Amino acid sequence: MSIIEKAKQIKMLILDVDGVLTDGGIIINAEGKEIKVFNVYDGAGIELAHKEGLLTAIISGRYSQPVEHRARELRINKVYQNIANKVEAYNQLIAEYGLIPEQTAYMGDDIFDISLLKLAGLSFAPATARHEVKEIVDFVTISDGGKGAVREAIEVVLKAQGKWVVL
Repeated sequence: MSIIEKAKQIKMLILDVDGVLTDGGIIINAEGKEIKVFNVYDGAGIELAHKEGLLTAIISGRYSQPVEHRARELRINKVYQNIANKVEAYNQLIAEYGLIPEQTAYMGDDIFDISLLKLAGLSFAPATARHEVKEIVDFVTISDGGKGAVREAIEVVLKAQGKWVVL
């Protein structure tokens, strides 16, 4: 099945955080507080996805307070953090929303994401993903993680669905 055919079926975009929504760097200040840098293009893409009826979720192996804040700000539908078993969280997520795997897209960048990349109906990786990941996904973005890769994936889905409108 082509990427366009797969993208037409997508109802939910699920994202990893480190290396996808961020560049993978972790900044810790002198007080031990974690700081993350998020990209405005990715945020705008998520808002456009919501406007066009796509659901969004985060499944991350780490916990980060800045992720909680950003997810609330962007109205991400569901957030799972500090998840040891991403497949279990994924299965709970699609059951809760009444979806089948073919209706989900997942973007990940590291070997810990491979199981979900194989389960999802459409898989994405940022340009900076590990080579093992890039070898198995449906689409590798031109943009790096944390630098517009999520926006690029959203554009692929919305364009395939005929919902990409340039204002």
